[in-house]
This record gives sequence, structure tokens and C-alpha cells, in this order.
Amino acid sequence: MTASTTDPHRDNDIEALRKRDPAFDAWAAGHGVIRHTRTTQQRIAGLLEQARDEAQRTAWLNAFRAADQLACMGMWLVAHMTYVRRPRLDGSPLTADDFKPTPEGHTGGALNMVPAYTGYLLANTLTGHTRAWMMGQGHCVAAIDAMNLLLDNMLPAHAERYALTDDGLARFTGDFYHYGVSPDGAPLSPLGSHVNAHTAGGISEGGYLGFAELQYVHMPLPGDALVAFLSDGAFEEQRGSDWSPRWWRAEDTGTVLPVMIANGRRIDQRTSMKQSGGTPWFREHLALNGFDPVSIDGRDPAAFAWALIDGEARLAHRSRLQREGSLDYPLRLPYVIAETVKGFGFPGAGSNAAHNLPLEENPARDEQARERFNAGARELHVPLDTLRDAISAFNNHDQNGRPREREHPLADPAPRAAIRPPLTPTAPGDSVSPMAAIDDAFVAVVRANPDHRVRVGNPDEMRSNRLNASLDLLRHRVTHPEPGIAESLHGSVITALNEEAVVCAALANKQGLNLVASYEAFAVKMLGAMRQDIIFARHKRAAGRPAQWLSWPVLCSSHTWENGKNEQSHQDPTLCEAWLGEMNDVAPVLFPVDGNSAAQALLDLYATRGRLAVMVVPKNALPAQLDASQAKQLSDDGILCLHTDVQPQVQLFAIGAYQLLEMQRLSQRLGERGIAHALFALQAPGRFRAARDAEEAQSVHDAASRARLVPECAARVFLCHGRPEVFSGVLRPLDTGARSQFLGYRNRGGTLDTFGMLYANQCTWAHAAHAVAEVCGLAPAALLTTEEADAVSQRGNPDLLR
Repeated sequence: MTASTTDPHRDNDIEALRKRDPAFDAWAAGHGVIRHTRTTQQRIAGLLEQARDEAQRTAWLNAFRAADQLACMGMWLVAHMTYVRRPRLDGSPLTADDFKPTPEGHTGGALNMVPAYTGYLLANTLTGHTRAWMMGQGHCVAAIDAMNLLLDNMLPAHAERYALTDDGLARFTGDFYHYGVSPDGAPLSPLGSHVNAHTAGGISEGGYLGFAELQYVHMPLPGDALVAFLSDGAFEEQRGSDWSPRWWRAEDTGTVLPVMIANGRRIDQRTSMKQSGGTPWFREHLALNGFDPVSIDGRDPAAFAWALIDGEARLAHRSRLQREGSLDYPLRLPYVIAETVKGFGFPGAGSNAAHNLPLEENPARDEQARERFNAGARELHVPLDTLRDAISAFNNHDQNGRPREREHPLADPAPRAAIRPPLTPTAPGDSVSPMAAIDDAFVAVVRANPDHRVRVGNPDEMRSNRLNASLDLLRHRVTHPEPGIAESLHGSVITALNEEAVVCAALANKQGLNLVASYEAFAVKMLGAMRQDIIFARHKRAAGRPAQWLSWPVLCSSHTWENGKNEQSHQDPTLCEAWLGEMNDVAPVLFPVDGNSAAQALLDLYATRGRLAVMVVPKNALPAQLDASQAKQLSDDGILCLHTDVQPQVQLFAIGAYQLLEMQRLSQRLGERGIAHALFALQAPGRFRAARDAEEAQSVHDAASRARLVPECAARVFLCHGRPEVFSGVLRPLDTGARSQFLGYRNRGGTLDTFGMLYANQCTWAHAAHAVAEVCGLAPAALLTTEEADAVSQRGNPDLLR
């Protein structure tokens, strides 16, 4: 099907059409709260002209009428989810005992999403093609879950509990904001406040507003289409969504259809867009940024369906002209602005109260509120027999051979396993930048997997971070390449001084290979987007549908210990610390110690699925510490013993490359002073934590494994990349109490070299020696000269410790 090119303002004699076509007139009359504007009637009339025969035209009109009925009943059910314990499918008035004592729900936004999601389903029904969908405003999930129940488009956790009966709906509304918790700490209810792993077709929680806007343009593969439901409130969030036309290319990306639900209100006031001039201002803004905006009636599912079909056709037409040489990138992307009022379809619409509880008072206790609820529900109610006919009109999947919406193309992406080419290790003792070693390994992976779409997120410093070969191969994606620069119209490197935007490019590419690199200090801006993804992946696994996208890393380079030439704003290990707080089975944190261990960790990560790693990797050249077999062992176990004496008095643990260099100097001093010791490189500290649940236990070492890898020793000193308090908590199973010490970043910095940073934070080999003396009950003089001890205690010359 192609879309209508009907001008919504043409002189189309709708009245004459309604008089001669009773079926069209029946639809145009609307149903319940839904009315069809003249513009929408004209657009649908144009669309109907494309029916191949009268039978198809009749089926389409039947689907349009069914959409009105389903949308009304979807809004009916959403209102019941918020307020009602015992819904009645016969539509009879509810009494006080039928209502929840404590109602809850993001009701207004969910009511707005019902016509939108119904319009998406209608477009699929009309065209016989199942599009993917995502929703940035995840708190509107009641709309999705309600419509999925009505259409029996549910995943097992919902299908086993809910049905289109009074009892089935009572379980459904009772589970909404149930708050019950199981003995293992999981929610008892499969319904959530936001999109979760049990939401049929859900691919993102949508709890962090603004990230869907940054991701949708990088998601579908050619041949697929994605409808992205967005909110005008989220327009105020992460900037960068305006750049979508800069990134979209028909050659490697499917059709994208952003749809903004413009209801004009946030939680307790108007949106900034509404205050700045409303949708006319927004249309102009979109046009200036390369979009092709169209406004529709956001209260009407038919308007949504028309806009999606029309937008697809417009983009396909422009793509064809581009292939023929008549147009250049960037192409204008369709953008739908669905104008509505918050909470449309139910009492309280358009008010601040519509966001949450539109009746303001509780119907369980307030008679007037109860009367308002019953009146609103009565206008939305659809008799069961009529509803079943509407459901049948929509569920034409078998006739068209198309998947159910719960199985849309992006619901469970599972790319082919990545081929991992053999590595060429650096000879021990030779120096190489660990980031350069990753660069070589990544290029080899990309070349070995030409069928995988690649996205590299880069906030402007790719060459500085030593990813030269990757940039030369993959190139910055731009619309007008500059001669002599690593740029290409079809480049795979998404570069922007916006950490959220570039990490979202990789997060969105779940059907391909990904890598993101950033200055460590600024990578923390990516945290919210990263966290949303790994939480959702973990919940999918718990639901029995583990995420199958290929794992990938966020590389933190130009990091705290090598970025002293800049001020302290550039010296911040917060991201790796925060990521250590997440669950190790989906969020590993790795500290490779040289080029060989960095490259091996990268390749091993690509062999797994559903994990997002933070890798802290130096960019400066460092000596290769490990041979190939040692690098593999370090990757497999997360730890490697580099030296041990018989019955060591103390064990040294280095977490990070520069930390290992300091600990090696200390190891030499201990050997000179006859102190038996062991030295470990600890690459994956999260694997030595106490597991917090059964899932994490599968990715961490148990007590027996820890004892095998780290033999018992009373005295231990840890030199950490980040703040010692974080690492001491994570490594609690290795902490021997008073005879363990943790050294790390102490929030000191400035314009310093690596030694200056180490000294300022009391992390030099000599400070570690002082810690060894303390845990072993030795006098500092046993390990340090008087001058060295004075430097450690801040009385002498720091340069003596270089």
C-alpha cells in the first residue's frame, strides 16, 4: 500500500461521500468519545481510494470502525486499571466497594497512548505488515497492556493470568500497582509502572525520558519499520534528537516513524513547548532541523494510522529519488505531531490532575467522584459482542501471514554470533597502547563480520583515544564529507559532543556490532541510558527470554591517571564505580593491564550476549606484561597471579594498568627486603563480590573458586583505579579486616602528570609499601628509606618516589 497524497485542505466533498456511502458515513459519525475531524475524514477518504477492490475497501472501513470501538474500550480499561478492583464487562455502574482504596496510575498519559497504539495496530491491520514499536514515555504502559489484553496479544506471564472476562479483568486491574513481593524479592505482579519484560512487544522501559528520541533512528534494519512514540515533555530532556536526519540512511536502516504525543502538560504544569508557542512553533523547529512534520488529531486512531502509512510512503519516495540522484542526504524524515489534551476521553482531561488521578477525589470514598467515574466509563464502554467483532477485524495475522505485534522485528533481536579472528599478541616487554591494541582487535572483528551493522559512539576524541584504524575503516557519518578527513556519507562512527546521543546509537544497534569510547570523566553522562538497557536485559532473562544482542564495551580512556594535563574535571572514575554497583552478570567492569589483556577482553566480550561492559583502558603506550596465554587466563578468571613466594606474608592486588606498574615496583622492593609476597592483577573485581542473587551468582566466583584463585593470606593491600571505598565494598569477600588496606583515588588532582596524580592520591608504590608495613606489623623503615618515608608522609620531596 502507498499512502494518500491527499491535501488535507483540498475541496473534497466529504458530505457527498457520506450521503452515497453508508459504510463511510457510519465510520465518520465516530463512536463514543472519538470524533473524526473533517481533515481526518478527507485523509481517510483518500486512503480508501487505494483499495484494490470493493471487498478490500469494505474490510478497511470495518477496521476503521473497529479501531474506534477498541480505542474507546482501551481507554475504559485504562481508567479501570487506575481506580477499580472489580470491572464489569456489561458496563453496569460500579459501587463504592468496586473501587480500589488507594488508586494509582499515570492515567492521563496512558489515556493519550490508547488512540496512538490503536492507530499503530490499525496501520498494521490495513497494510498486512507488522511494524516494530517503542515508547519513550514508559509510564504510559497501561495503554499498551490494556490493548494487548483486549486483542489477546500477550506474553505468557500475562496470558496465564488475564482474559477478557470479569474475573480476568479483576486480576488484571488488581495486579496494576499491586506492590506485592515474592519471597525472592521479585514483584508478584507481572504488570509494571513502566514497560517491562512482560509487556508484549516492549523493547525499552522508557523510564529515563529522552533516550528513545536518541535511539529510534539507529534501530531498524532495512526492510523493517519502527514507530517511536515520544512525548512533548521528553522533548525538554537529552538534546540530540534533532539530529536524526543527519544519521538516517536507507542503505543500512529501515523506516523510522517518530510520533510525538503533544498533550501540552508535564506532571504539574504546561510543557516548555506549550509555553513557547505550541505545535506551530514545534513544526517550524522540526522543519528547520530536516524533518517533514505533519500534525494530526491525537484523539483519533484513524489519524495515527493514516500518518504512519503516509509517512512511510513519503520516506520511500524520497529514498527512491535519492537513489536516482535527484535528492541528497539528509532526507527529510517523517515526524507526526499528535495534538491532544492530557487525559483525553475521561473526566479531568486537560488538568494537572490528569497526569495521575484525574478525578482528584477517590471514588471509593467520594460519591461525586464515583458518579463522574461511572459517567466517563459509560461513554467509553463497548458491548462485549461488538467488542469481539472489533477484535476479530484487527487480528488478521493468519490471513496475512504476518507476526503478532508481540513478535515484531525488534522485539527479540538475535544477530548471528560474531566471528572472532585470532589475535597477534604484543611480545612481553614491548610497549603498545592498550587502546591501540583494542583498535586492531576491533578492526579485525569488523572485517570478519561484514554482515553485522556497526555503530561506534564517539564524543569527538577518537584519534586522541588511539582508535585510528577503526576510524579510518569506519569513518565519521556525515552528510557532506570533507576531503582528506575520515568522513563518509555511510560512515559507522556516530560523532557528536553529546555523550548521551552517541551511546544511544550503540544501544539502539542491537542487531549488530557496537563499541563506544570516551574520556573516562565524561562517560558518566552515559550512565542513565546504559543502566536502562542492562536492567531491561536482566528482566528479560528472568522472564525466560534472555537478551540475545551481542555484548559490547564502553571504553573509558584518557582516564583519571593519564589525564593529569587537564584539570580535575577530567579526572573522574565515577562511571566504573557506578557500574560496579550494577549486577555483574549484565554489567561487568574490566581493568586490563596491557594491550594483550585489553584485546583479549574485547574479543571474549563479543562472544557473550546481553552484557554491557565498562572497560577502563589506558591510551598511552605501556609495556606488555602478559603473553597470550596469560591474557586469556586473566580474561577467563578475572584475576592472574604474576608472582608468588612460598607462604607469602602479604598479597598485593593491582586493579588497573598504572596500578600494576606501581605494584611491580613495590614487589621488587619487597623482594629486596626479603618479604615473602604475592602479586595479582585483578581485571574483573566484580567477579569477586558476594553475589546478590542467584543470577549474579552464576557470574561471580563462589567461595571455593575464590580460595583456589586467591589462597588464604591474612594481609592484603589493594591499589585501585577508583575510590577505595567503592572497591573495598565490592571486594568484601577478599577483605581480611584490619589487615587489609585499600588505596585509590582520593578526589585529588589538577594539572599533573601520571606520577603527580598517583602521589596526590597516595597511590604510588611507596604509599602501597607503607600500607604493607602497617598490615604486616612492620616499621616503615623496613621497606622505605628515611627520605622515601618523609615523602610518603608529605614532609619530603615527592620526586624521590618517581
